[in-house]
Amino acid sequence: MDQISYKTDFANAATIQKKWHLIDAEGQVVGRLASKVAYILRGKNKASFTPNTDCGDNVIIINADKVRFTGNKAEDKEYIRYTGYPGGQRFATPNELLKRKPTEILRLAIHGMLPKNSLGRVQNTNVFIYAGTEHKHEAQQPVKLDINTIIA
Repeated sequence: MDQISYKTDFANAATIQKKWHLIDAEGQVVGRLASKVAYILRGKNKASFTPNTDCGDNVIIINADKVRFTGNKAEDKEYIRYTGYPGGQRFATPNELLKRKPTEILRLAIHGMLPKNSLGRVQNTNVFIYAGTEHKHEAQQPVKLDINTIIA
């Protein structure tokens, strides 16, 4: 048996090649979109996926203010934050949060689906979320990605 043909290659910072993807979030369900974006950010869509390396691609999300929730989550779900002061716990529904910070809902959903360690924090910096259709990453020449074709 040839031992060399069974060698496993591990991706590292020198061998990975990051791509830029553009995703339109208009009409997409928040959780389903977030799970697919996290799948791309981790690099699980690549054959060279290595769990301990940031081998995922960069993702630009536009129209984040036009995402939707299924069921009654838009009124029933609560986002909790703490100001740091006594009695400073604040609650917000997704409808209130969409009016105040439209990109925050997707940012929190994607962050919740990434690893909770230093690698997850690095992977979280590879996503750029914008409320409108314009973004400032034209120089990277992002490729438009149809999120409905990804099976995560």
